[in-house]
Order: sequence, then structure tokens, then C-alpha cells
Amino acid sequence: MDAREAARLLKGVRAAALAGDRPPAAPRPEIAESWRRMMAGGVHPDRDSRSRMLSAAETEERRQTSPLRDLLPVLREGLLPALDEALHIMVVADADGRLLWREGHSSILRNADRLGFGVGAHWDEAVVGTNGVGTALVARRPVQVFSAEHFVSSHHDWTCAGAPVRDPRDGQLLGVLDVSGPLATMHPATLTWVSSVARLAERELRVRHLESLERLRAVAAPLLARMPGRALALDANGWTAAVTGLAPTERIPLPKTFGPGRVWVPQLGDCLVEPLPGGWLVTVTEARTGAGAAARVVLDLSRPGAWRATVYGAAGSWSQELSPRHAELLFLLAESPRGRSAAELAQELFGDPTRTVTVRAEISRIRRNLGGVLAHRPYRFAHDVEVELIRPENPAALLPHSTAPAVIGARLGRTGTDVIP
Repeated sequence: MDAREAARLLKGVRAAALAGDRPPAAPRPEIAESWRRMMAGGVHPDRDSRSRMLSAAETEERRQTSPLRDLLPVLREGLLPALDEALHIMVVADADGRLLWREGHSSILRNADRLGFGVGAHWDEAVVGTNGVGTALVARRPVQVFSAEHFVSSHHDWTCAGAPVRDPRDGQLLGVLDVSGPLATMHPATLTWVSSVARLAERELRVRHLESLERLRAVAAPLLARMPGRALALDANGWTAAVTGLAPTERIPLPKTFGPGRVWVPQLGDCLVEPLPGGWLVTVTEARTGAGAAARVVLDLSRPGAWRATVYGAAGSWSQELSPRHAELLFLLAESPRGRSAAELAQELFGDPTRTVTVRAEISRIRRNLGGVLAHRPYRFAHDVEVELIRPENPAALLPHSTAPAVIGARLGRTGTDVIP
């Protein structure tokens, strides 16, 4: 059917549905379901309602913490080469329906801006009505919305196709990949194309998950080999990397309060949990009495370019090489037992307390490997963790790459109060 003819038919279908009359054709089931939600929720069919746009800082913070951030190269490679940028927009939204990334020709982007389809906008179905982003989030499946299938009339000149992206580790909905454009760009194959790229992104996540389990297995295997009892190495979602003394199992359901120390795991019983890079060492104990040995962390900054954190626990020890930025942050935390807020760390690192987004993102990456050792609110080493800081013999050799005001002050023998206002 010609796109304009289809648009006229769908406007008649929508008008009949709003009036409670018999439509000239039945709307597609996913569209009919969405329209029922819109009418029940009081969304106005002819009034373009918009929520507050995220600020640049809020958008950047969501970008930094979004699991979709690392998938952008896969999404771009799958869509952009075949995408007519003068006619289409590629959009990536998070699980709340907030648009975080958008790419396309400047002319089509300006048209989208007039529609409120910009970075930081909220395209949840309950806010802007039936659309390829919000409806895909609600339906949990790929959705194509053409012309008057959009519940709000101001969107009738557009067509969009959105597919959800899920985390294969736990099934959590991460967001939506969407391709949108004017009516003339409508094609039945667009939805299959967008869905295929979303599945490709999920496959990439699955490969990265298997690689992370392999890294965890490499760290845990020497520890498990020395343990006489029952123990497992699990990642943060309970997937098993290695096991000793137990029948192999693919995944262990973890309680919500799972963390370092004594934890009751329904499938295993009473356990002692210790942090490992990228996961946990879980030792099944025979009784629920007693406490696990407190962890000890040695932060070795004595050799330029070879910074390392070594964690000692009841089952043994493991080491983690540190990037320059992570070495800086751990040094600052080791120097401040009371902890630091994100603003204080930003001041110490950059001389600018407003750069909290960068600090939070880097701390989040550190906690993936040192989650049981670091606490937050404020950021600090956990109270039951003994911290040993090994500095270079020559104070001038302390993190020589660093331009952080606090590190420069430490090289000169100043205290934190000498450096931080």
C-alpha cells in the first residue's frame, strides 16, 4: 500500500477507536493494546505533552553508567552504513525511555527537535503516547509504529521501529534501539533490520560475559585448588566461573543482601563471601557461627607504571593491576580513612568539584573488581579492611603521571588540608 494511502486509512482507524465506533480496519494487536493503555492513562490524543529534558550533566551521567555505552560501536556498525542519514535517525534510549544518543543528518535532526525527539527527552509511552521507543519498552518486544498508529496526532508524519536490548546475564531490559524518519521512509523490513542489530548487540554482551567469566576463573582457580572444602567463584549475577567440592551448576540465585562476610544462600546454606576481581569467592561453611577474617589490601605504588592492589582474605590472595586513574583514586581513598564525597574527589583530582560524573563513572569501574573492599556514601575503604599503602622511596616518583592537585601536594609533603580548600 502507498504510504500516504496507508496513513489515511490509519487515521480513520484511530478516529474510530477514539470515538468507540467500528473501525474500517482492525489495528495491529500491539497498537490496539497501546491505544487502550493511552486512553486508560489519560494521554491526550491531540496535545503534544512533553516532560522536562535532562540537562547536559544529567544526560552525560546516564551515558557514563549505561551498559549500552560500550555497545555503541556495534550499533553504529550495524545500522549507519545502510542508513540514509538524510532521511533516518538512529536513537538509543535507556530503560526509562530517555534518549541518550542520536545520530542523523542535521536537517532531519532539526525536524526531530521540533517534535521533541532530542537527546535527553523522555519518550516513555505514558508521556508521549504510542511510539517506537516507549511502546517497545512496555511490550518488551520489537515494535514498528507508522503514521497514525502513533496515539498523539503531532507524530503522524513520522514512522519508527524500535527493538529492546536485554542483558543476557539476568534478562534485565537495558534500553531500546530505534530508527525513525518521515512517512516516506517506511519499509516493512526496517523492523527486522533494527531487531537483528539489537540481537547482535546482545550477542556482544554475551561474548563479553563469557570473557569476564574466563578472567574470573583464571583468578579463582589457584585459590580453589588449595581449598579442601566446598567453594565457588561467582560473578555479580551468580554465574559460576569455577567450583570445587560441589556438583557444577551454571548459576546460583543470589539473595538481595549478597555481599562480603557471612551470607545465607538458599541453594548452598551458610557461606563466607570474599571479593574477587569481577566477582566473589563463596565458601560453604558448616555452621552459622563465627566471622570471616577481615580483608587486607596492599596498595603498591612504589614502581611507576606498575601499580597494583593485592587483596588478602581467608582463602588466599589475588592481585589487580591498576590504570593511572584508578591508582590516583585508590591513593586518595587510602589517604582518607573517613572517606571522600564525589565532589571532594573531583576537587582533589581535577581542582574542580563539579566533575562528579567522571568520578562516579571511574569509581563504578573500580568497584567491579573491588566491590567488597570499597564502600560508598562517602567513598572509602570498608571499615573492616586493613589498608597498607606502599609509596616509592623517592616522594617525587609518586604517581609521576598525575596532575591531580592532591597528588602533587603529596609529592611535596603537603597534607590533604594543605591542598584541598
